[in-house]
Amino acid sequence: MDFIRVLYQRFSSLLHELTKFGLIGAAAFVIDTGLYNAFLWLIGGPLTSKVFATVISATFAYAGNRFWTFRHREQSGLGREYFLFFLLNGIALLFGLLAIGFTSYTLHLQDQFSLNVANIVGVGLGTLFRFWSYKRWVFLEATEPIPAELPDAEVRQER
Repeated sequence: MDFIRVLYQRFSSLLHELTKFGLIGAAAFVIDTGLYNAFLWLIGGPLTSKVFATVISATFAYAGNRFWTFRHREQSGLGREYFLFFLLNGIALLFGLLAIGFTSYTLHLQDQFSLNVANIVGVGLGTLFRFWSYKRWVFLEATEPIPAELPDAEVRQER
């Protein structure tokens, strides 16, 4: 049991980040997939639909990751983070576009099921890239400890 406790203590920060990243990612996935299918129905173009869906779901993911998943990390400026976040999401979007493009234009499978499977494969590959790149370049490790929470109003009134 001590081995498990030591292992948990060593990787607890990573485990908490992965859990939060996964929850935000799951919500962004639902947004992305729902909008992708809606845009397929409205616009018809699988690649254009993917781009629109990704821009909207990535905006949601940025807010969730900045203010929840990686809130304990140093904030290096909203403009810098936002630019890098969307640059890296653009690279991750290429995974999805390649999967959808291959399915649609190389395999000539343009039915809803095939396009959604391709979307899921692209999102999966992009997610691996995003987690690694966000930790590496966007949401940096804090150089100073960041307080877990602000003091309560009651504590401030007692002083």
